[in-house]
Amino acid sequence: MSLLVLMGSGETAPAMVRIHREVLERVGAKQPVIVDTPFGFQVNADQLVARTATYFKESVGVDVAVASWRSIDVTDTDKHKALAVLGRADWVFCGPGSPTYALTQWAGSEMPASFADVLERGGALVLGSAAAVTAGSHALPVYEIYKVGLPPQWVDGLNLMNVHTGLDVAVIPHFNNAEGGSYDTRFCYLGEQRLSALEKKLPDTMCVLGVDEHTAVTLALPKRSVDVKGNGVLTIRRQGQSQTFPAGTVMGIDELASIAAGAVDLPPAARDASGPTGQQATTANSSVEQLSLSADEKRCRAHFEEALARKDVDGCVGAIIDLEQAIHDWATDMLQSDEADKARRALRSMVVRLGELAQIGAQDPRESIAPLVDAMLRLRARARALRDFATSDAIRDELTSAGVEVQDSPSGTSWNLTA
Repeated sequence: MSLLVLMGSGETAPAMVRIHREVLERVGAKQPVIVDTPFGFQVNADQLVARTATYFKESVGVDVAVASWRSIDVTDTDKHKALAVLGRADWVFCGPGSPTYALTQWAGSEMPASFADVLERGGALVLGSAAAVTAGSHALPVYEIYKVGLPPQWVDGLNLMNVHTGLDVAVIPHFNNAEGGSYDTRFCYLGEQRLSALEKKLPDTMCVLGVDEHTAVTLALPKRSVDVKGNGVLTIRRQGQSQTFPAGTVMGIDELASIAAGAVDLPPAARDASGPTGQQATTANSSVEQLSLSADEKRCRAHFEEALARKDVDGCVGAIIDLEQAIHDWATDMLQSDEADKARRALRSMVVRLGELAQIGAQDPRESIAPLVDAMLRLRARARALRDFATSDAIRDELTSAGVEVQDSPSGTSWNLTA
């Protein structure tokens, strides 16, 4: 069962655990391998490898080997070691970093052929975010455009999509990114204007295949089928017109290829220059927030506020523990955002507020003083029964001065705290 899997982002996040497990099970993986090239230029590459391996071991439940190919300048011995590891692999994962850096390190090497071999022998090739960009014949140099400011342009990709599926597409992950707020960071941080400029530079036979964040598109090669899973949608976009396929969609690769090749007209209603395309995309974009550290933080904070209002200490503690666990679970997510910082601030705030509650006392003060007040009211009732109104009034006045309001009615005497 050869599977080519494209992930839009969050490939090491809790939201993708189930999808990883399903892919591993479908190919019966016994030799899972991760490749570290896309982030090989980063000074913390060792930590990123460790975090990725920990995610797959602790969250997904599988031990992974590492085919390390961080630079084109590594020794021949190290290159052959990496290729030997890949040569035994039946599941290969390659994820975040820089697409152009990875392509430069793989140029002229046996690495692209090794990826193809995994598919040809029935394994799974899982490409997330940066690595997913390399799968098309045209690849997006996102860092160079978004960070450096170079004009919108394409570079040569690995062309795995066309070779193995017949889909002639440029893959763009992070398609629904909304980190920019009022600034358009959709389409892998490009925004509409730059994506439109890039589309004009594609051959007429090509289009853009967009994969939303925390979303996976699995192409089963022998069965010629495609399924979309996760939080968002798969988008086929051609010159500003788009058709979206939400999570749960199952279709044939040939059907998708017909749409991608322009044999099927894209719906005019999907044309959009300012926001997500179509109602399906809007619905999916709303669901994206439901599986994220930000969503977990909001949920835990809401539970904490409700418990705090009830002075429910156990509920407050439970919300704090849940948020701490969520921060731990999402620690392996390599999607660059400030969600972790916000969650830690929320956690610290919750701890401080629980401490404040402890200082003033979480117990209802009525419960603490009720035995004493009730005893004094019994003495007052006895004095009134003896027509000792001076003593009765004195007891009421003392209670009033202590913040206890006494109310007499035909049905009896009641009291409330006034402070």
